[in-house]
Amino acid sequence: MLSLLKNPAHLRRDVLASLVVFLVALPLCVGVAVASGVPAELGLITGIVGGLVVGFLPGSSLQVSGPAAGLTVLVFEAVKEFGLGVLGAVVLLAGLVQLSLGAMKFGRFFRAITVAVVQGMLAGIGLVLIFGQLYTMAGVEQPRSGIGKILGVPHLVTEIATSGQALTAFAIGAGTIAVLVLWKKLPAQVQLLPAPLAAVALATAATTVAGWSVPRVEVQGLLSAIQPPGMSDFASLGSLAALGTVLAFALIASAESLFSAAAVDRMHDGPRTDFDKELMAQGVGNAICGVLGALPLTAVIVRSSANVQAGAKTKLSRILHGLWLVLFAALLPAAIGVIPLAALAGVLVHAGCKLVPVKDLLPLWRTHRGEALVLAVTAIAIITTNMFEGVLLGIALAVIKSAWETSHIQLDTHETTDGRLLVTLTGSATFLRLPRMLETLEALPHDKPVELDLSELRHLDHACRITLENWALQRGTTIGALAKA
Repeated sequence: MLSLLKNPAHLRRDVLASLVVFLVALPLCVGVAVASGVPAELGLITGIVGGLVVGFLPGSSLQVSGPAAGLTVLVFEAVKEFGLGVLGAVVLLAGLVQLSLGAMKFGRFFRAITVAVVQGMLAGIGLVLIFGQLYTMAGVEQPRSGIGKILGVPHLVTEIATSGQALTAFAIGAGTIAVLVLWKKLPAQVQLLPAPLAAVALATAATTVAGWSVPRVEVQGLLSAIQPPGMSDFASLGSLAALGTVLAFALIASAESLFSAAAVDRMHDGPRTDFDKELMAQGVGNAICGVLGALPLTAVIVRSSANVQAGAKTKLSRILHGLWLVLFAALLPAAIGVIPLAALAGVLVHAGCKLVPVKDLLPLWRTHRGEALVLAVTAIAIITTNMFEGVLLGIALAVIKSAWETSHIQLDTHETTDGRLLVTLTGSATFLRLPRMLETLEALPHDKPVELDLSELRHLDHACRITLENWALQRGTTIGALAKA
């Protein structure tokens, strides 16, 4: 930090970058909170912690933390099931899990999670977010389950077509999305203003000038929104479902943060991320957010990329963005209350669309169909069940796919000069390939002696060893080089 005083150019860049990140973060903090079913101020609190606390800690110097759209669905489900008071306890325990994982040097292992599972997770979250926020855009209560949100779309369309208020609100949200999509086509000077802020500001101004009566963000005040969890809230976490939610928060927030860190590292030529320290920094941030009863915190690629592209050089930019959030919440809290909910829903629908890797699906299917299948199954499982079960299913499927692909086995048969059949096994013999092995062996002629040669095997698991021994015993044949394999 002291080096900035010696380099005014870096100081100026960091200050300017912090303002850009603040303008990007402001509508997202409020929008994620509202979509999560909690007071808007809790999103700002999480953003402030991400700047003023995580911003100081070691790990990644340029990525920015705050409430993320990727956890919106999970938070919404947790608040519905356990209540707002328990949310703080869940987030606090998730932060402690992250701290423990970082202290045990588990940060690098999150990089081993297949990209297909992460993309599937984000796609599932994105689809649930998109369909859920369509209801908010129209001012209609959304179904609780992911599949219910999708199946309820025809009823939603009918509601929009028959209700003037729903149509007006939906038009505001649709206009917000249109601004977000078209903003990149405007002159570079105009694009200096972040698209989310511009879209929300235009929607708010249009609604105010036209005098439309639509649902708006409810404001309680920053301090009054802080509700630390009590002992009764921690007592509510004894169920398996609650502990699963804690684990889901910790693992998904950690994976998203560390994948974001890897992406940010590719955007700049500065210091690389220490993944274990970054994991612990995220844990500290979530522990504090939990104590304050706020939303969970992750590193967010949208804010982080804006920070890098704005020319940030040190962690000062992300710290200052937290300071600007504090000043805004303290000096202009009423400004939040004039924002139409439909506008924030439009911002999140646009963010949800970015989570679905539409452009990558066809190339992935052409080159790696197994990975495409893992992605699709993970996304569908999240929509039809929940976040935690969907991710676990995706990881399990990825492990099975990897095991299947690595357990290649080849059986070569040739007849020796003395009339024996010599069967040579090469590759890796695992239980996954047992059906094929047995089919080949059982198809051998019964009127000739057979010998199995296992000396070329790279791996022979216990199931295959026992099966081959039993087959040889029943056939009355011998197995060569079994001990070596």
